[in-house]
Amino acid sequence: MPSEPPNAAKPDVRWHWEDFHEGLSLTFGPKRVERDEVIRFATDFDPQPFHLSEEAGKASLFGGLAASGWHTAGMVMRLMCDGFLLDSSSLGSPGLDSLKWLKPVMVGDEIRARMTILGTRPMKSKAHVGLVQSRWEAINQRDEVVMVIESWAMFGRREAATESHAAGL
Repeated sequence: MPSEPPNAAKPDVRWHWEDFHEGLSLTFGPKRVERDEVIRFATDFDPQPFHLSEEAGKASLFGGLAASGWHTAGMVMRLMCDGFLLDSSSLGSPGLDSLKWLKPVMVGDEIRARMTILGTRPMKSKAHVGLVQSRWEAINQRDEVVMVIESWAMFGRREAATESHAAGL
């Protein structure tokens, strides 16, 4: 009896590999950056003084309490999860091609996440998987791009999900 490929696409999700095309742009959010979240994240993961206290932030190049860049990346990831990833056939990512922090994210800022598809291709070694190259931008309330990520992600293919479903798997 044929078995379903590991992590095959599920037919009941909204986003499969075939739904992404070059130029598609989706925006999610906003998310307000809260003081307590900035300090909590910094305490646990990036305890540099300008992320931990308003006084140290004011004395730094940032001029105020700034979120860690890693916190910003995490907030964007959450916006992406809530916006589409949790309703997709996502199979993870092989990694980032680039990550740039362009401007500080300050307490009180509101960020949105914009994903733009740069390209797609089937995965040569796994017929049930497609690759999606995208650019993620974090944008503040002044429409300034504060962070840019370029990466590839893996998504299940609808054809594989339909074939598995039809076979009763």
